[in-house]
Amino acid sequence: MNQIEYAQIYLNAMDLIYKQEALTRDIEGNENQIMPSGYGEFKVAKVEVSGLGDFERGKGYAQGSGKFKWETIKMQKERSIEIRVDRLENGEARDQAFSSMCSELERTQVIPEIDAARVANIFGYTGVKTVAEKITTGEEVIKALRTLANYMDNAEVPAENRVLWINTNLLSLVEDLNTYQSKAVLKKFSVIKPFPESRFYTDITLKDGKTEFGYVPAEGAHIGNFIAFHKGAVVAKTAQFMKYFTPEQDQKADDHVMQYRNNSLWAYIFENKIKGVYGSYNSDPITPAEEGDL
Repeated sequence: MNQIEYAQIYLNAMDLIYKQEALTRDIEGNENQIMPSGYGEFKVAKVEVSGLGDFERGKGYAQGSGKFKWETIKMQKERSIEIRVDRLENGEARDQAFSSMCSELERTQVIPEIDAARVANIFGYTGVKTVAEKITTGEEVIKALRTLANYMDNAEVPAENRVLWINTNLLSLVEDLNTYQSKAVLKKFSVIKPFPESRFYTDITLKDGKTEFGYVPAEGAHIGNFIAFHKGAVVAKTAQFMKYFTPEQDQKADDHVMQYRNNSLWAYIFENKIKGVYGSYNSDPITPAEEGDL
């Protein structure tokens, strides 16, 4: 088996972990919604139709129009890392060290960063309805979710296929009530997904990998309460790539080498569906002490 085949095996395994464990996979676009284009670009499918007019006897139907087009969107970020494992260390671990590190990279670094970046982009997306509110009780969560549901109802967002991403602490407050009201408000969503606070910021800073890695909440960021959207209103795409080099091919040392890279469109919200997205966040910004604890 050559290094290209090895790289594809590792990449397939990482893609499988991503599909199973990424919390934001609800918005991962399929080939009918979004696809790679040129270098650093994606194409997003956009559909537009005109409204109704009068039918006039003798003249017939009002003449409207319909459009389907692929809009080219630039990727928002390109991220990468190189991981090395010494040949002997990998052998001492019965050839498990390298593959274990690949899985650990995807599970503990790549996926949380993608989730956090997508959440932050939705909170900061121009035109999305966002509310700053301090929520500390289950009753307050119910009230906030009812406000959200009323907003979507009045905006004529379909009641089916509404997705709720919610701070895990707030979901616990609602579930602990175990009342008719708490159950009724949760039934308004077809998918409810709890998010840890470490992936639920209104803004993040991505480290460049020169002295620090990963991401942190940006200065002045807030912890999210919840995000709700109608499935199909938001799409995102992350394309992952990998190269693998054997110790014999390594020109620097005697290592197994993995070079990982991804291109991402964190979030794209269709203009005609912008009212199908709603966000709520804690009105208090994250303090340095809180950031250190996260």
